Amino acid sequence: MEDRASGRSANWRTTMTALRQSPGLARLVTVRFTSQFGDGMFQAALGGAILFNPERHTDPAAIAAGFAVLLLPYSILGPFAGALLDRWDRRSVLLWANILRGTLILATAGLLIGGIDESTIFVLSLAAVGVSRFVLAGVSASLPKVVRQNWLVPTNSVLATAGSVVAALGASAAVTVIGLVGAGDLGSGTAVGLAASGSVLAAFTAAGFQPGLLGPHRDENEHPTAIRAVAAGLKTGAGAVWTTPGVTTAMIGIGAHRIVFGVDTLIMLLVLRDTENQSRLPGGFAGFGLALGATAAGMLIAAVTTPLVIPRIGRSRTVVGGLVVALLVQATLVATLTQMSLLAGAFLLGFAGQSIKLTGDAAMQIEIDDDRRGQVFALQDTVFNLAFIAAIAVAATAIPADGHSLALALGASGVYALGLLAVAANNRRI
Repeated sequence: MEDRASGRSANWRTTMTALRQSPGLARLVTVRFTSQFGDGMFQAALGGAILFNPERHTDPAAIAAGFAVLLLPYSILGPFAGALLDRWDRRSVLLWANILRGTLILATAGLLIGGIDESTIFVLSLAAVGVSRFVLAGVSASLPKVVRQNWLVPTNSVLATAGSVVAALGASAAVTVIGLVGAGDLGSGTAVGLAASGSVLAAFTAAGFQPGLLGPHRDENEHPTAIRAVAAGLKTGAGAVWTTPGVTTAMIGIGAHRIVFGVDTLIMLLVLRDTENQSRLPGGFAGFGLALGATAAGMLIAAVTTPLVIPRIGRSRTVVGGLVVALLVQATLVATLTQMSLLAGAFLLGFAGQSIKLTGDAAMQIEIDDDRRGQVFALQDTVFNLAFIAAIAVAATAIPADGHSLALALGASGVYALGLLAVAANNRRI
């Protein structure tokens, strides 16, 4: 216990030292946190607007369609964004992406308040969420440019810890606004509109970077055409992952978790929408808020413990450990399909999933060179968004309206088992 406390303290001391010595890190952290606050608020408000709004009614198929509209276009364009992250000035990307995102969020809020149908709202929301993913990939790719390599893992862990709290605060702010204004279109639209504040602050902060500081640093004689750069993004990112077995292992783990996360998201949304349940826990949007909080708490603990585990057992075993924990939780707690067990499962899966994700981030930041790092991060988002969407779409064809499907819950645990087998096979290449 004392070693863990000492390790956590060391992580924070390392990060505080890095922040003092690198004004660029402090500015990048501000961009990340303001973005994450806005993202947490926007996504929670949008969930309240579409899934728990008494003025709108959605079935499992509509929920799956909503997630597809939100994520599919960006998933298709993600590799191209990665290629551009490795060719365009990342400072400019962070600045203009936040400006665009804030504009899209405000437009979405206006449509909600105006009572416009979901299809138009989904179109604007998909663009806003897509830009958000682009911003976070840009921040991750930029981090090694403002912090020493031997500080990357503890710094990334501390930022993930604080970032989870910031995103949860944003979600809580959305729940509070909707609670004060009302659960209808006006309350949801107001909360969505206020979420644009995160984009405004992030854009203002990103503007303070000197051009070129965040990379990429490329040969000035290299002038690839935009078409060639974009077309090469997917191939280059995939090649970088495959030729680095440690990164491949992490990607397998994250991918398996994203598939299960898609199934569990649909199950939880449908179960928690029941406001007349026999549980002592609240249903509806309040229950959704509890689920978000439970997941964020698990992620927070993972962000504290993962940097302590990686040096002791290595990145590959950390991924394996996360998959084993997730498999056990999915096959026991989630499979019971009660609100209390689902919330407990959300906490533990948040812990396991974030452990795997942090391990993957560390592997990509350390093992992938700067010229390809942005492509790999964007590829990760693209592939795993597709996996998430496909999982929800398949689950929506079989799940009952109340979300109680033991077969789906157990089938999802099988995905974790397949992930463990794939990791074992890949580790033979190391």
